[in-house]
Amino acid sequence: MPKQINIIMRPLFFLFTITLLTSCAENRKETKQEEKETTDTPVEVERSYPEALNRVFEAHGGLELWKKQRTLSFRMPAGEAHESHTIDLHTRKDLVAGPSYSLGFDGREVWLADAGKAFGGDPVFYHNLMFYFYAMPFVLADDGIVYGSADDLVFEGKSYPGIRISYKSGVGTSPRDEYYLYYEPDSHTMAWLGYTVTYFSDASSEDLHWIRYDNWTEVNGLLLPESLTWYNYEGRAIKDPRSTVSFNNIMLSTDPMPDGYFNAPPEASPVNPKT
Repeated sequence: MPKQINIIMRPLFFLFTITLLTSCAENRKETKQEEKETTDTPVEVERSYPEALNRVFEAHGGLELWKKQRTLSFRMPAGEAHESHTIDLHTRKDLVAGPSYSLGFDGREVWLADAGKAFGGDPVFYHNLMFYFYAMPFVLADDGIVYGSADDLVFEGKSYPGIRISYKSGVGTSPRDEYYLYYEPDSHTMAWLGYTVTYFSDASSEDLHWIRYDNWTEVNGLLLPESLTWYNYEGRAIKDPRSTVSFNNIMLSTDPMPDGYFNAPPEASPVNPKT
């Protein structure tokens, strides 16, 4: 604000004018500086979620506690051996270490180290696939998600309320994918996930794959799955159990992995998405 100046005496008028102009200039400078600082400083935007999804988050330990975690790791079967999956939950860098191969995302690109051609899959599709299934329901708080309503899922005479999840255009490698989260009506713990796969196609899909979530363990105050069971399906109808994947050596930590942990090894090569 300009300084108040007594201008009763005419000889001081010139001094008042100079002071006023100088003060205004300083104010404009301060305003521009404040605008610059505001622009350069990241502002955390508080997001809102459907009430039902908030209850699911709370039933699993709460989104606030999840966001405090930095590193997640688990081990799962890979043929006759095992794979170890490690993920930075803030940057989403990841590393999958198999018996004779490794792959991951270093923050810029997906890479694969597989001299013996043992992996055989698509690293771009796979590197974070199991993390995404495993970290349900918390990954459904990611940016770029659109929430909608879903009809109840009825399975073996029991009804499960649901939430439809879709993605804004340009989000991820498969923005046309759809997810349907269904939860226990009393406890609000997650019970089922229905999902479509559109990575290899430009078109949406009517087929829903189904995973049952009914085996939870507490890790650092959060409920995470000890196993996931995929079910056979026909269109959007659930049939019988097909296969179960178990997880062990589950670890959550508020600490990041060491610098360079997710970097590609010298023998690795970058991998481009399939078209």
